[in-house]
Amino acid sequence: MNWLEMRGNWVLIPARPIGLIHFLGGAFVAAAPQTTYARLLEYLAQQGYAIIATPFINTLDHQAIAIEVLNKFDLTLERLQDQTRLKRFLPIYGLGHSMGCKLHLLIGSLYEVERAGNIFMAFNNYSASAAIPLVESFNLGATVEFTPSPQETKQLIQKYYQVRRNLLVKFSSDEIDQTLPLSKVLDQRFPNLTTIQQLPGNHLTPLGQNLPWQTGVAFSPLDAVGQWLRQEIFRELALLEKTILDWLNPAASFRR
Repeated sequence: MNWLEMRGNWVLIPARPIGLIHFLGGAFVAAAPQTTYARLLEYLAQQGYAIIATPFINTLDHQAIAIEVLNKFDLTLERLQDQTRLKRFLPIYGLGHSMGCKLHLLIGSLYEVERAGNIFMAFNNYSASAAIPLVESFNLGATVEFTPSPQETKQLIQKYYQVRRNLLVKFSSDEIDQTLPLSKVLDQRFPNLTTIQQLPGNHLTPLGQNLPWQTGVAFSPLDAVGQWLRQEIFRELALLEKTILDWLNPAASFRR
């Protein structure tokens, strides 16, 4: 499988997709998700999930970003279906990291979308002054804030969020995580349908590129060291991958 650029998205399609994932990354690494999140997204594709990863550039207007990435996704999905590269009626899941979580929450609150579920990794919903310390340096007398603000975002989720099944992933060493407050809001809206998983790692755990190790004709001690290093480097990310896959397809997890 190779990444394909299509209408402002990066697309990865396995031979026989069993589902589709719309991925949105974190604020400062979202411009090239096919690189910054390569290992996680390619792993999910190998398990049968088509990937549409939508890059974006962060601004203060998060609602504008949400509608832009949704439009790009919808146009690409329609084109792939018209080309018969994706079947219609495949289950669609949103997958977000950090700011990407907020964008999926806004999409699920403000627009009519069909989602089988959403996965939120390391959610945070800070104000502009907390998220971008230098923003106050450019303040010329007016309050500078994201649109919608953190409080407005919470209210939108409470009133309008429509995706019933959600997985929330909190990393144990993530000091800027706000997953627990989000879980309370979602559980009030859809009782007993929100899954929370705390995993080892930090805010950057979902990031990572594949580091293939090509063994020689005979498996040597050096190959063994290389494989061990690869496993150690990606141990936390591998656990995240398994957690997401088990939630996406619990029946397959039970069979294993």
